[in-house]
Amino acid sequence: MRQYCVFCNIVAGREPGTVIYEDDDIVVLQNILRWVPVMLLAMTKRHTTQSELWDDIGKVGKVAAEIGKQYCPNGFRLVSNFGYDAMQSQEHGHLHIIGGTFLGHYVG
Repeated sequence: MRQYCVFCNIVAGREPGTVIYEDDDIVVLQNILRWVPVMLLAMTKRHTTQSELWDDIGKVGKVAAEIGKQYCPNGFRLVSNFGYDAMQSQEHGHLHIIGGTFLGHYVG
């Protein structure tokens, strides 16, 4: 039996979530974190790991890029965290869509 998954519960309607986009396979949710003006999460409705998501990123990537352009016309980032050291907090594979402000330069 799979452990508790908040994203699966939101998709199933058992927990609240603000849905930005939804089709038969994909859902985009408002992230509860608000570090920048736009923080969205794109994922398959079917539970996958990050690695499984990236094995077939096509549709999720396309939807994430379209939503990013719509909500962040001046630019955005698509980010995925893999594992503890990258601060992955949810097992359900997902892409972060972040933007709505100048995100700054990468620090080396």
